[in-house]
Amino acid sequence: MAYVSVPKDLNRVKTKLALNLTRRQLICFSAAGLTGVPLYLFTRSTLGNDLAALLMVMVMLPLFAFALYEKDGMPLEAFIGNFIRVRFLYPRIRPYQTDNFYRLLQSELNLRKELLARAKKKAKIRS
Repeated sequence: MAYVSVPKDLNRVKTKLALNLTRRQLICFSAAGLTGVPLYLFTRSTLGNDLAALLMVMVMLPLFAFALYEKDGMPLEAFIGNFIRVRFLYPRIRPYQTDNFYRLLQSELNLRKELLARAKKKAKIRS
């Protein structure tokens, strides 16, 4: 008897729209087709078939990557954004820093002692 495993977590299941493709894949493949095919048709007379086909593939390849690539549940643009943020925008070495609550309490206590001493001093001067 055939055994088919059914996932219990349905969050990762993506709905397919047409031709067993997701909405994201349909949009990216359509954009790739709308840019690559006319580019090929307009450039094959001047560049020749080989170079025009190579140019078409080079233009369509990033759109295919955006349609298909997914790492750790993130699409390619989110992955690239995180990579740029971590690699170039944020500092490499992030020292561990904490807010010392006891130092704050000690400074508060010192401030109260100082205010109390000033108040006593003023009271002595007045009397």
